[in-house]
Amino acid sequence: MSVLVCSDLDRTLIYSSAALHLDGPDAAMPRLLCVELYQAAPLSYLTETAARGLEALAGAATLVPTTTRTPEQYARVHLLEKPPAYAICANGGHILVDGADDAEWAAAVRARMGESSAALAEVREHLAGVQGEFVLKRRTASDLFAYTVVDRAALPQGWVEDLTGWCAERGWRTSLQGRKVYCLPAGLTKAAAAEEVARRTGAEAMLAAGDSLLDIELLEAATASIRPAHGELHDTGWTSRSGPATAVTRARGVLAGEEIVAWLLERAGAGSGGRSPGTITEPAPPA
Repeated sequence: MSVLVCSDLDRTLIYSSAALHLDGPDAAMPRLLCVELYQAAPLSYLTETAARGLEALAGAATLVPTTTRTPEQYARVHLLEKPPAYAICANGGHILVDGADDAEWAAAVRARMGESSAALAEVREHLAGVQGEFVLKRRTASDLFAYTVVDRAALPQGWVEDLTGWCAERGWRTSLQGRKVYCLPAGLTKAAAAEEVARRTGAEAMLAAGDSLLDIELLEAATASIRPAHGELHDTGWTSRSGPATAVTRARGVLAGEEIVAWLLERAGAGSGGRSPGTITEPAPPA
């Protein structure tokens, strides 16, 4: 059976030093592999066990990194020895094929967004009017969506909820991930791009992993899916309502990433037991 594996990157497969969540004596810590540098400094890690598992997974299935990162941000990540043939960036706004942007797909996404959502300029103008010491940076990504880097500890109560309501009235949605508050058109989804890659590759089943509200459509579109016991979905107690139950890791942080890789590998038919993609364990209780 041909299997497509679509997985989010940050806080699902790879982790910054602040997101590792490693406890216990240093001597008992797992060996880590740095897979991303930014301005010549280490930025993102996974365990060496997870790295070996990803190489095996890429040999057993079509592995597609599926991220909200822009193509330029994604290019910093060296997940495999040989880069995956496909990658989904900008939350579905770009499909990369052997590292090159599929211009036809990108144009089609922009056309759909223009029909169903307010213009990016209106959202940018609204965010530019937000004042306060909690606002650290304002950014746009691929001319598709906007995000604000914030001081989480200083966020005014109800600010994210108010922004979510304002965006919803204009066909946009929000997501709070770490220090970033994303505002994206509702029609910009990872799932749509994943379904396109599945069509191109002839995949008969899809496995998915992710940790944020922006991953919901992807998880629900999959034959089987998993999320870590941390992040936006975990904090909100999210469970799938339209697809098979989404499994939950027992570990948090970078060890959850290792657990996710093992889970995906097993269900892709390459792990011990060779379980089929359609078989899924019951979700573990939240940690």
